[in-house]
Amino acid sequence: MDDVRRSPAASQGRVFLALFAALRPHVSNDRNLPSRLQQMLAREKRFGSRDRRLYRELLYTALRHLPWIDAKLAVSKDDAIRTTAWLAAETPATNAFRKEWTGDWPATPATVTAKAKYLGSDAALLIPSWFAEHCPAAVVSPDFDVLNTRAPLWIRVQTDDPAPLLSEFAEQGWNIRPSAELPSALEVLAEADLTQTEAHRHGLFEVQDLGSQLLLHQIGELPGGRWLDACAGAGGKTLQLARLLGPRGRVDAHDIRRNALDELGERAQRARLANIRILSAAPTADALYDGVLIDAPCSGTGTWRRAPHLKWCTTPETIAQAAALQRDLLARFARHVHPGGLLVYATCSLSHHENADIVTDFLQANPDFAPRPEAPAHTLLPSARNTDGYYVAPLRRR
Repeated sequence: MDDVRRSPAASQGRVFLALFAALRPHVSNDRNLPSRLQQMLAREKRFGSRDRRLYRELLYTALRHLPWIDAKLAVSKDDAIRTTAWLAAETPATNAFRKEWTGDWPATPATVTAKAKYLGSDAALLIPSWFAEHCPAAVVSPDFDVLNTRAPLWIRVQTDDPAPLLSEFAEQGWNIRPSAELPSALEVLAEADLTQTEAHRHGLFEVQDLGSQLLLHQIGELPGGRWLDACAGAGGKTLQLARLLGPRGRVDAHDIRRNALDELGERAQRARLANIRILSAAPTADALYDGVLIDAPCSGTGTWRRAPHLKWCTTPETIAQAAALQRDLLARFARHVHPGGLLVYATCSLSHHENADIVTDFLQANPDFAPRPEAPAHTLLPSARNTDGYYVAPLRRR
C-alpha cells in the first residue's frame, strides 16, 4: 500500500475522487450528466488526452457501480479507488493505474454475481429493483451482466468505397471487427477519437450503435418514395434511412429541437446526402408518406451500459411521462402514413410500458393499422449482439 501512495497512481486516485465528488450530487437529477462530465474534464487544462481517457473510464465505472462505490467510499477512500480500478475496463489509459492499485487482486470476472462475491457487495443493487417488472430479462444473466459492462464502439460505413476509411484506421493502429450480419457495421476495438479523422471529415462513416443500425434492417422491405422521420433528432437513423432509400427516395426530417436539426443538416452535408429535407415545422395535415419513422423520445433504459447515470435518475414516473408522450406522437404522426404505407415505431427503452404496451393500445384505437406479418415487433436485448437495447414495431396501414 505504501508503494501505491508514493506512485503517480496515488495522485491519480485522489484526482478521480475529487472529480467523482463534484459529480455525485448531480447523479440523481441530471439526465445530461455526460455533458457535465465532459465539460468538467475539458476545464482541467493540466489533463492530457490520456488523463482524460483514464478519468472518463474511472468515472463511468463508478457511475455504473454507484451503490458499490458509495458503500466502499463510506469505509475507505483507498477501498473505493481500488474497487473502481478493478472494475474498470483494461485499456491503454487504465492499465498502469489498474496494475498499481489492484496488482495482488485476481482478474476481474465476467459476471456481476462473481464481482459482487469478491467485493462483498450486493449484485442486485446495480439495477433498480422496480425495473424487474418493466423488463424481467434485465435482472438476470446474461442481460444483467451485459447492462453493467462498458458499451462497445460501433460505426456505420457511409460510403460505397470504404478503402480510404479502412486505410486510415490501419495507419492509426485501430483494429476493427465487422458485424457478422450487417457488413456496413464495424466495431472499433481501440480507444480512438474518430471525429478527428479524415474519414469522418469526409462523411465516410457515422458513430452508431449496432443495435440502432439493425432496427431498419429488421422491419422487412422498405417502401420507397417519401419518408417522414418524425423525431429525427441529430439524425443518425435519418442518414441511414436516406442511404438505404437511395436517390429515388426522400426523407423529410422533423424535430422540435432546432439545434438537433442544425446538426443533422451538417451531418447530411458532410455525407453528401441530397435526399434529406429538413422541415422547419411539422408536416401539414394533408401530407402523406410511404413510410413514417417514429424513433420516439424515451427513458433510455436500453442505453444504461452506455449512459449508466440513467439508472439512478430514471424512475417509474419518468417512464410513465415518456409513455404519455409516445402515445401522443403515435396518434399525431400515424395520420401521415399513406394507405398501404408503413409506420415504424422504435425506442431505445427496454420497458414494456414504452414498447409493447404503447403499440397494443395504438392498434386497439386504430384498426386501420396492423402488425407487419413478415416482420413482427421485436425487442433487441443487449446480450443478443453486444449492443444497446432497442424495440421496434413495423405497422402497415390497411
